[in-house]
Amino acid sequence: MKPVVVLVPQPQPVERIFSPETLARLRAQFEVVEPVGDVALDAVLADAWAVVGQPDLPAERLARAPRLRAVLNVEGNFYPNVDYPTCFTRSIRVLGCGPAYAQAVAEHALGLALDLARGISREDRAFRVGRERYLGEGNADAVLLRHADVGLVGYGNLGRALRPLLAAFSPTVRAYDPWLPDAVLRDADVLPASLDETLSRSRFVFVLATVTADSQHLLGARELDLLPDGARLVLVSRAAVTDYEALAQRLASGRFLAAVDVWPTEPVPEGSPFRSLEGVVLSAHRAGGVPAAFAEIGEMVVDDLELMARGLAPVRLQQAAPELVGRYRNRPAG
Repeated sequence: MKPVVVLVPQPQPVERIFSPETLARLRAQFEVVEPVGDVALDAVLADAWAVVGQPDLPAERLARAPRLRAVLNVEGNFYPNVDYPTCFTRSIRVLGCGPAYAQAVAEHALGLALDLARGISREDRAFRVGRERYLGEGNADAVLLRHADVGLVGYGNLGRALRPLLAAFSPTVRAYDPWLPDAVLRDADVLPASLDETLSRSRFVFVLATVTADSQHLLGARELDLLPDGARLVLVSRAAVTDYEALAQRLASGRFLAAVDVWPTEPVPEGSPFRSLEGVVLSAHRAGGVPAAFAEIGEMVVDDLELMARGLAPVRLQQAAPELVGRYRNRPAG
């Protein structure tokens, strides 16, 4: 009999993450069931070999699934709605699709940095209302990314995807990531640095860290004040890493510029001060959610399920680490 794969990808629509070809591969190799609602899910767990999705899986629900070998999250976060210790004890692999978004987020982050460097969207807005500034007049605060000092706060999936894109500009890149030994950073031609050094010595700072109990409001008032005058700050990872009230106050002063793709509350309230600040490029949490990234999620899922069905380890999705998963403080992306 084919292994039973329970497909409950919500909030991802099946057709968003599985192309017709990829879905055909999945159905050819596995018996795919798509329960609707908790009652239907509980009814199929007894035969489930894998669950593709992010339903609540407390210990009592996992107990109904004696044959379960893998949980594949296709939203992008390791939520606290899974009893991870039970999964690890039972050798149930818990996998996440975060790496699928890394390239898209990295390219968007680079685009935001170039916008901040040259005032592209700002001058576009001015042009549309008859306030365009020609030649050097519109470039008084322009800077180059080439040979710039660049700081990365976090060097996980996003940092690893962004680093090759920066190489064309020959910058000096520093990174703060307390979860990595210095040798890993040096091997990527990145200078290991403390958070204070990363912030204070960088003209461009990319905030790429996930949110944990230790990193909530990692960038508060004190840390933001370390940024040099004229710095460019790019926020594309998790909103909870930054104190947005302190950020708004400092952007209002005009001391540095920022581009923001992630927000503490989404949709952003109409009265948010960020909507009227001139020194910020606004992006509505769209860095990673491109069709190519969604399609890759489905391909990664099927690739790893096929490997596990052959008795091999998954290689494309990110595996939840027992030492780390309990530290995450992620919330659904939408």
